[in-house]
Amino acid sequence: MTRPKGASKVLCERFFNQARHLLRALTAVSILAVSACDTPSGLPLRESFQPEAGRVDVTNSYEVGSGDKLRMTVFNETPLSGEFVIASDGSLALPLIGSVDAAGLTPRELEKRIAEHFRDGYLRDPRISIEVLNYRPFYIYGEVQKGGEYPYAVSMSVLTAVALAGGYTYRADTRRVVITRNGEKVGVPTSENLQILPGDIVEIPERFF
Repeated sequence: MTRPKGASKVLCERFFNQARHLLRALTAVSILAVSACDTPSGLPLRESFQPEAGRVDVTNSYEVGSGDKLRMTVFNETPLSGEFVIASDGSLALPLIGSVDAAGLTPRELEKRIAEHFRDGYLRDPRISIEVLNYRPFYIYGEVQKGGEYPYAVSMSVLTAVALAGGYTYRADTRRVVITRNGEKVGVPTSENLQILPGDIVEIPERFF
């Protein structure tokens, strides 16, 4: 039995449409698979991360937190000046005024907050200066020789952090790094300009052979 020419044409068009949709679906799946393999731990890959754009001005933009050691100078009030460490709850215990919430503030913001406390019945015109003496440590683990907690230094790069940890293992993916900062975990390309910040958790992923 011979099919009408019109019916054959409809069947052919239907077949090619189905094949086209299937090809598009397979292409999309392939792209997702390649992207996941190219990124450590399947995380979204960013071509840039905040520290990579240039030198981070930690002294002004840095937000203090638990473990930071500060020097407070109260001008013309030597007994009130001194060195203090931010507690685990983010507070700073200071003479005369007691506990002050410090975590999450820049040094300049903290100066203003402390001045407000002193102005409230203690000093008429307090002038406060805050300097960060020791930043809270950073953490590095994964494919490095000696993972763990290390002291932070201003303008520290990922490569410097790796060197402190004894260098890469032979399994390390030296092209990528995973950084956890303020609760956000992001995979980024490794570069000489990629800086870390105090409290960062740095993970060196394993490469796929």
